[in-house]
Amino acid sequence: MLHYPTNRLTSKQAYKFLSGSIIPRPIAWVTSMNPDHGTINAAPFSFFNAAASDIPLATLSILRQNGSIKDTARNILDTKELVIHLVNDQVVELMNKTAASLEPEQSEITINKIETISSKSVAVPGIKAAPIRMEARLHQYVPIKNHEEQVITDLFVVEITDFYFTDTIFDKENEYIIPEKFKPIARLAGHTYAHIDKLFDIKRPD
Repeated sequence: MLHYPTNRLTSKQAYKFLSGSIIPRPIAWVTSMNPDHGTINAAPFSFFNAAASDIPLATLSILRQNGSIKDTARNILDTKELVIHLVNDQVVELMNKTAASLEPEQSEITINKIETISSKSVAVPGIKAAPIRMEARLHQYVPIKNHEEQVITDLFVVEITDFYFTDTIFDKENEYIIPEKFKPIARLAGHTYAHIDKLFDIKRPD
């Protein structure tokens, strides 16, 4: 078995090993608002997952780039609000366009002519075409530091205030999401994405 001590890895190697090993990952397509000029930013992140259900919490980890905080992270810290969208084939191309690096005053929503919809619990609008969206507020913020005490990642624990599902992917009688209808896009490494396929069940032991 090949062995790589992490104290000998470059940051690029560590990222490649993490993003290539921890797969598939869900994609959080996040809208946030700059409070200074009202710009709506949209960006995808795949270091994202559920955290708790007694109160519905999710984690969102936004890696800093060359030590600089990203627009989405700054907006969440400033407004304490965001909307998380899940991605399928219908929106994957739009999602990818919003991954481009823009200035804070430039809106990925405006540039890519993405239709939005007003939220109920937050001022940040949602993306209308997304099959699932979740309005959220900041619950806890953790600045992740390296060994030199420099912040390298902004980790957010957010509380979901509202869930929205398109009718076609949701079983209203049993109140669950139908994965075969949802067909979420998962993030792998590099430029690669995947579909969930060949579902199977294994009964958990008592």
